[in-house]
Amino acid sequence: MAGCGNNASNKDNTSKIVVGLDDNFPPMGFKNEANEIVGFDIDLAKEASKRLGCEVEFKAIDWNSKEAELKSGRVDVLWNGLDITEKRKENMLFSDPYMNNRQIVFVSKDKGIKIASEADLAGKTVGTQSGGTSEEYFEKNSSLKNSMKEVKYYPDFINAFMDLENGRIDAVVGDEIIGRYYISKHPDKIAAVETVIGEVSQFGFAFRKDDKQLRDKVQKVFDEMLADGTVAKISEKWFAKDITLKK
Repeated sequence: MAGCGNNASNKDNTSKIVVGLDDNFPPMGFKNEANEIVGFDIDLAKEASKRLGCEVEFKAIDWNSKEAELKSGRVDVLWNGLDITEKRKENMLFSDPYMNNRQIVFVSKDKGIKIASEADLAGKTVGTQSGGTSEEYFEKNSSLKNSMKEVKYYPDFINAFMDLENGRIDAVVGDEIIGRYYISKHPDKIAAVETVIGEVSQFGFAFRKDDKQLRDKVQKVFDEMLADGTVAKISEKWFAKDITLKK
């Protein structure tokens, strides 16, 4: 189908959508062992493009320059776990939110620890990623941090989850999307607790401000994917649970 998107270097309608992403953000978009770009957002974008009758190209970009890449026309859409913010709305045209970006608690299935609220972290040894959202939250909330026996910071969540499995810590606080992806690979070891720590943001995919026609076309087929259960199936594939937002 022609007219899927406009490219700044070619004002004629094209039949291809170029998706800009950080290709090192599992499980949203990343390179697998065969050097192929795969992931949750990749599957969503492929299905949406298929329904539009468009070819889709995934282009790895400098994520710090994502707004410039979009505005210049090098990419048509940013679809890669992008937080919707008021500041970004000034320069981009967002889809409806399709997923919450939450910090939640993970525990070992073997230890039977129950965390129903932030207060239940008191006296526990808790792990999280150094430099991440949870560390920032703990530093801003000294009473919560001081209530815990110890907060251990890790270079990445994989190391934190390994220590959780081995009983070296009582809980991990971190990104739900990363944790649930880990659980999908280790279903018998770790459980996610529906206890949100800190603030919740939302993911959306973003277009150029003047690309309302393309945005509306993609949103329409995405809504159809939500309604017929396709988005839920893709979420279950990557997270072992449907964690997407419904309308």
